[in-house]
Amino acid sequence: MSEIWQLPATELAQRIARRQLSSADVVDAHLARIDAVNPALNAVVRVLADEARAAAVKADQRLASGETIGPLHGVPFTVKENIDMAGLPTTWGVPALAKAVAPVDAPVVERMRAAGAIPIARTNLPDMALRVHTDSSLHGLTRNPWHPGRTAGGSSGGEASALASGMSPIGLGNDIGGSLRNPANACGIASIRPSAGRVPDAGYVPAEDRLLAVQLMNVQGPMARRVADVRLGLQVLMGAHPRDPWSIDAPFEGRALTRPIRVAVLPEPPGGGTDSKVAAVVRRAAQALADAGYVVEEACPPRYEDAIGCWRRLIMGDFGSVLALLSPMMGTEAMAFLNNFNEGIPPLADTAAWSQLMAERDGIARTWSTFMADRPLLLSPTWTQLPFEHGFDSATPAGAAATKELMRPVVPANLLGLPSACVPAGRDEATGLPIGVLITGPRLRDDLCLEAAEAIEARLGVATPIDPVR
Repeated sequence: MSEIWQLPATELAQRIARRQLSSADVVDAHLARIDAVNPALNAVVRVLADEARAAAVKADQRLASGETIGPLHGVPFTVKENIDMAGLPTTWGVPALAKAVAPVDAPVVERMRAAGAIPIARTNLPDMALRVHTDSSLHGLTRNPWHPGRTAGGSSGGEASALASGMSPIGLGNDIGGSLRNPANACGIASIRPSAGRVPDAGYVPAEDRLLAVQLMNVQGPMARRVADVRLGLQVLMGAHPRDPWSIDAPFEGRALTRPIRVAVLPEPPGGGTDSKVAAVVRRAAQALADAGYVVEEACPPRYEDAIGCWRRLIMGDFGSVLALLSPMMGTEAMAFLNNFNEGIPPLADTAAWSQLMAERDGIARTWSTFMADRPLLLSPTWTQLPFEHGFDSATPAGAAATKELMRPVVPANLLGLPSACVPAGRDEATGLPIGVLITGPRLRDDLCLEAAEAIEARLGVATPIDPVR
């Protein structure tokens, strides 16, 4: 029999609902797992043991009394520490915000609680979530369960490490430049960057009003070990919320498409090199989709490199306006990465430059939309190289440039507001590291992305949770 902490979130919810497991036992099992493996990983930075145990007792009492329960009733979940939780600090991984207590839950936490889920812990992230490697000046380095010397990804690296090692069955992260998918790739779990507007995004720390780049490109989303859990999490989180004026109500499933669905396959994306081992995994994933009934063909969306460049200029141009406020709060390595990442990206000098950038974004979106009318799904690597060694991204300008290059497949979805799911599809024999692939689709067709991701998972999936490799 599997240990309780090894079970996926959907199965835990089913067993609790059938009274085959109590929520109290499930919470205790995950708290014990945190005690056992977190010292080696530093993925969890705040344990909510007393609160979780009290909530589990109440969950079991409600079930026994015959109350109507939600789809995640009694199931523990973890929350990245830049997502507001009432009465707890939203630290963003920096000492300056260590006591920045949020007055209310973020909408995504509110909805998880409403579905019956129980917050069990907070997870680590890099300073201000502005790095693809999770090393916080407040909490320290998070390690990858598969390889202690390689990055867990970022910025939701604590979440991914905790999920992959069994400390949590489902968690919450966010993504403005791959931050749900970068760590999912590095740690061998599943995630989705939802379509723009599908999941509400709102918080009080560091400020309620959001930068333009955040309004246009940031999303909140679920992370889990199985695609089915990601789907359930997304259905719990989605829908308009008054605190996010741009969030929308839209059905999870779109109109039926003519089958078989065509998939554009991009094993070696333009704009840089691709490790042959990564490209081979993408091609195996393409074969898995073909075996599942999809029509696959190698093809590249138009203006692919333009999309990457436009994302870089938008995010760096916008964050440049607040860098004088952010830099005193950030650690030396985090600032080194940010400064080196920004090297070679031209500043947005005036309103005309901003207007031209938005016009460019509109044109790229139109070409991609036309392309996806015939090929609704795009299969690509998540990263074009294997997860790097700790500090590689910040140690030198060359390391930052290489990091910027390897993460290029994740950013078009941010620029264009598209859904993009990451699913593990293989492992590197030499390092043992997992290799994930991306399925990106048209806006509001998150269902198609997850359906294809599940087909890959069924044929090539990587078994998790694991005991951390020492």
